[in-house]
Amino acid sequence: MHSLTQEIKSFSRTNLKKQCTRVTTLSGKRLIETWRDAQMQVVEVADCKEGDACGYVQDLSLDLQIGVIKPWLLLGSQDAAHDLEIMKKYKVTHVLNVAYGVENAFPNDLTYKTIPILDLPETDITSYFPQCFEFIEQIKLKGEVVLVHWFLMYSEGLNFAMAFSVVKNARPAICPNPGFMEQLQKYCQFSH
Repeated sequence: MHSLTQEIKSFSRTNLKKQCTRVTTLSGKRLIETWRDAQMQVVEVADCKEGDACGYVQDLSLDLQIGVIKPWLLLGSQDAAHDLEIMKKYKVTHVLNVAYGVENAFPNDLTYKTIPILDLPETDITSYFPQCFEFIEQIKLKGEVVLVHWFLMYSEGLNFAMAFSVVKNARPAICPNPGFMEQLQKYCQFSH
């Protein structure tokens, strides 16, 4: 049996197995990263066909949970917004659709405000706030019900931590991307 000291002294980098890392970008481009002579080398794998792969893991399970924030303010996913029975169950009259590329499912049954926002950390979501807030306020004044993603910090004057806690309690599945979280925190600091 060798001592640890002997094993350390006999260590040689040449005995290490060569490794590579496969990376898939958001567009689906595939890269292979390897190390040679203490420098990373990146090799692009042949182009894949359109729709062949995404740069993220797709979650194909339906998210039909509705969080009731206020009687007139509901929080839900696009899956919930595409289920008419759920919309009727919660008496939803309006939907604020801020998802990029997501169609309004029931234009004959519900009133929509569509603002396509890319769900990327670098997207400036604060520039969309005024038109979103105006839409939501109109619904509140009419005594109707709107399904949205976020709103509490503005309407209730809550700080970020309190607003996030209220929303998380109503809908535990929320998970804004890091860029959006940072923007919401900054917005909250400067708006109060």
